[in-house]
Amino acid sequence: MQNIIDEGQKYLMSNYGRFPISFSHGEGCRVYDYNQREYIDFLGGVAVNILGYNNKKLNDAIATQSQKLIHISNYFWIDTQVKLAKLLVENSFDGKAFFCNSGAEANEGAVKLARKYAYRKYGIQKNEVIAMTGSFHGRTLTTLNLTDNPKYKEGFGPHPEGFKFAKFNDIDSFNQALTKNTCAVIFEPIQGEGGITPVDSDFIKKVSELCKQNDVLLIADEIQTGMGRTGKLFGYQHHDITPDIMTVAKGLAGGCAIGAVIAKVEVADAFQSGDHGSTFGGNPLACAAGVATLETILDDELAANAEKIGEYFKLKLQYLSQKYSVVKAVRGHGLMLGLELSIPGAAVVQKALYKGFLINCTATNVLRFIPPLIIGTSEIDLLIETLSEIFEELELAA
Repeated sequence: MQNIIDEGQKYLMSNYGRFPISFSHGEGCRVYDYNQREYIDFLGGVAVNILGYNNKKLNDAIATQSQKLIHISNYFWIDTQVKLAKLLVENSFDGKAFFCNSGAEANEGAVKLARKYAYRKYGIQKNEVIAMTGSFHGRTLTTLNLTDNPKYKEGFGPHPEGFKFAKFNDIDSFNQALTKNTCAVIFEPIQGEGGITPVDSDFIKKVSELCKQNDVLLIADEIQTGMGRTGKLFGYQHHDITPDIMTVAKGLAGGCAIGAVIAKVEVADAFQSGDHGSTFGGNPLACAAGVATLETILDDELAANAEKIGEYFKLKLQYLSQKYSVVKAVRGHGLMLGLELSIPGAAVVQKALYKGFLINCTATNVLRFIPPLIIGTSEIDLLIETLSEIFEELELAA
């Protein structure tokens, strides 16, 4: 393991703050490092490994497809791509799909689509996009401007124009930001990097209605909330609204790199031949993995499991908030939960790792829990016991 770390430091760029561990394999909700130490995973590859590790159906789909076609150009129809698009549309809203390689690419594509739709109807002036404070939508030069935190933007200017922010869950702020030049609004049903902060139902319903009245497209960023994580297949489904455009990635193919933009038919048709593309987007291998993943989520009712197990998990976290003064609040839905602390969370993450649990911290002081959707109560109980030990240590040391 030390060999891997040493050579990685020599040959890889230093843009990640990595822990000194390398994993060799995983099974279920557990991963194992090269010293064969076991860790229970509550990070899930940052909400990607939605089926856990070594899932047979996913493995078989990848192995079978790899012996047929790994890649073929989008100049041709790809059977697994069509099948995955059909599954996504039939389980969300009537629309069409475009496939790419990541969440940032999906959000970039959504902005391009929204602007092209507005351009075709109204001309060049209707081009502004409203994002929310606390947001995170990616690290491309465009999506950086949909991301509220200035630390992600520093040193990468000049930045593209046509983006502004409204205060999250504040309808008065949104009304002030909305103008005749607004073409789209983008939101996360639960802000991940923003501290596991859910959108308020009343707020997003009002935003949706204002968007309809002004022919402004509503974009739901489901990169982290999608694929059953919040207790429904997609996070927007908690709020009795339907977006015009939805972006998905992360858990879509259980670990294979893929992203997608789903748009209502009228909006999707704004893209004509040559308007947008991706060489690797929707390749046969990634889409076969996506089909296997989505079919497993649906067949095994993993969204319902996320809701049920998530309620249990949330109650256990609320117990911690009542017992320890270092815990301020519990937030989230399903298996996307956050524990807000009164101190920076990095030390807790480090202590949990030492004790055999993978978690992480977002927004400086919010512990984020986004495990595989197959996590069980026994693993949750072990984590709660470990967090209790850590919080007792911290409070004794205070």
